[in-house]
Amino acid sequence: MRKIALAFGLLAVLQLPTAHAYIGPGAGAGMIAVVLGILSSIFLAFVGILWYPIKRLIKGWKGSARPSAEPRREVEDASSRSGPASTGREPRTPGDQL
Repeated sequence: MRKIALAFGLLAVLQLPTAHAYIGPGAGAGMIAVVLGILSSIFLAFVGILWYPIKRLIKGWKGSARPSAEPRREVEDASSRSGPASTGREPRTPGDQL
């Protein structure tokens, strides 16, 4: 039964009339441009989603391996400082700079 169905299917496909259609060079070039644009946008979306976070991780690893030029200052805990209890900050004087 399958062979008969396959034979009828092939006959139906082979008996199709020709379409008599013509795609001009402008329409063909437009279709190629659309397909390339869709493919490149998908590729660039993957690059934007995957590559840039990986690149930042690699840059972070390389950056943390280098010694810093200035020594780090230790930050005091807010509870160990003397000053107004309501804000947790020491009063600023005109000579203080950030």
